[in-house]
Amino acid sequence: MKYWRQVLLSVSIAFLGMSVGAQSYPDKPVRFIVPYAPGGPTDIIARMFSDKLADLWKQPVVVENRAGASGNVGSAQVAKSAPDGYTILINTSSVAVNASLYTSAGYNLEKDLVGVVNVANSPNVIVAGTSLQAKQLREALEAAKNGKMSYGSPGTGTTPHLSAEYLFKVLAKTPILHVPYKGAGPALNGALTGEIQFASVAMPAAVALVKGGKLNGLAVTSVKRTTALPDVPTVAESGFAGFEDYTWVGVFVPVGTPKAVVTRINADIETLLQQTAVREQLAAVGFDPVGGSPDAFARYIKQEIAKWATVVRETGIKAE
Repeated sequence: MKYWRQVLLSVSIAFLGMSVGAQSYPDKPVRFIVPYAPGGPTDIIARMFSDKLADLWKQPVVVENRAGASGNVGSAQVAKSAPDGYTILINTSSVAVNASLYTSAGYNLEKDLVGVVNVANSPNVIVAGTSLQAKQLREALEAAKNGKMSYGSPGTGTTPHLSAEYLFKVLAKTPILHVPYKGAGPALNGALTGEIQFASVAMPAAVALVKGGKLNGLAVTSVKRTTALPDVPTVAESGFAGFEDYTWVGVFVPVGTPKAVVTRINADIETLLQQTAVREQLAAVGFDPVGGSPDAFARYIKQEIAKWATVVRETGIKAE
């Protein structure tokens, strides 16, 4: 009997510790690591939610951009950081692509990181510089038949890269050279300056530029047209039936982070995602809120790893 009382006491103390840990978290500044340059979809989500969580947590939430190696530099940094919830990775679906694209990424997605929540997703968009004078995808592809044009992406292995590569090379059989950048912002700037003719990025990064007439929106990769860019047709409408791809943005922490802290971060982001103002803010830049539990996100990540491994194999894309 004495033994079981001791066991019950130990379990009670452990649960009490977990509860206190969740209630006191965070008690110091939190870092959001974005593994891309400023201006892309990951950066947009990180800055949107850092401000809102800072208000909720009464602690500073600082966004740090650690671009390099298609997101692997920043991801590896978080994977190797202290598992205490104070260094958080905000990454896109490229993290699932990199699992098969890179033999040595510096971390293992399923072994070194824990998915906290899938925040939001968005279609990718193909845009062209206004100097090309192409208003439709078919026009742009025809202009690119000479083999002297190039397109930019946020980096090798990002879903905008794979979407465009599959569309241009496999379906349209058009020789457009891929130029990897360190984020959507730099890729779009390349299209603006004429360094490249096209860019493929997650839609939120390009909405303002397309609406402002600085870039031509050629096609979005969603099933239906989006409310953020209603005049831009889908890839399917442009003659490639069944084409559909998205970029999602999720939150990760290092393996070993206390479950109570993971639950707290998840719950607070879920609370924000239910707010009308947040959902409207996401929609305005082309994001759809997702949310869900850490377990649901873990299952989705496994599906995404398998899906993109197939695309990597079919396109023959290699890490650059």
